[in-house]
Amino acid sequence: MDGTLRQIKVLIVDDHAMVREGLRAMLSTEGILVVGEAASGREGIEMTRQLSPDVVLMDVRMPEVSGLTALEIIKTDMPQTAVLMVTTYENPEYLMKAVIGGAAGYLLKSATRGDLLDAIRTVADGGSLINRELMREVVSRLEQGRSLIGTADNEARARFEDLTEREVAVLRLVVEGLSNRDIAEVLCLSPNTVKTHVEHVIQKLQVSDRTQAAVWVVRQGFVH
Repeated sequence: MDGTLRQIKVLIVDDHAMVREGLRAMLSTEGILVVGEAASGREGIEMTRQLSPDVVLMDVRMPEVSGLTALEIIKTDMPQTAVLMVTTYENPEYLMKAVIGGAAGYLLKSATRGDLLDAIRTVADGGSLINRELMREVVSRLEQGRSLIGTADNEARARFEDLTEREVAVLRLVVEGLSNRDIAEVLCLSPNTVKTHVEHVIQKLQVSDRTQAAVWVVRQGFVH
């Protein structure tokens, strides 16, 4: 993925017009295109289906359909769309639910323009905004509830079996919350090689980012 050439399509979903206008202004830069704005979770779902954005900026509390509910519907219909939750408060329990529900990460509404642009570019490139501690907690929560999820179906098994031995090794370390640089040190590879492996994993599992690759593989029971 070449972030210098790719134009990232972004959809803004927030019920406050002032917030939407502010985000649009902050995203006015080369390489990022705001393709639409939605004023509710329901409208956000429909516009995501129509516009196929690379990244959705999703408010948490909205009328009709909440951001969390919209997130789950979007990730069910369009798993390769990255969703960043936008929130006022940093609540670890909420963040965990959001990640399990399909979010690539979260942004505080107090974030700077630089933080916002970095976050969008990171998840559009398959990266993660989730720290190692939260990732471990997410994995633990998923493993505890795995008995309620059931076993992987044939399609999921085929996706996993399409991974190479090296890709599986990299994925296991992604599940542990390691960065590409840390994985490179563990496996004696270059960071660029690890990045390529992660990109292949994301493509083969048909997810949007490394966080959701980890969530997917643990939910399916392929990695313990």
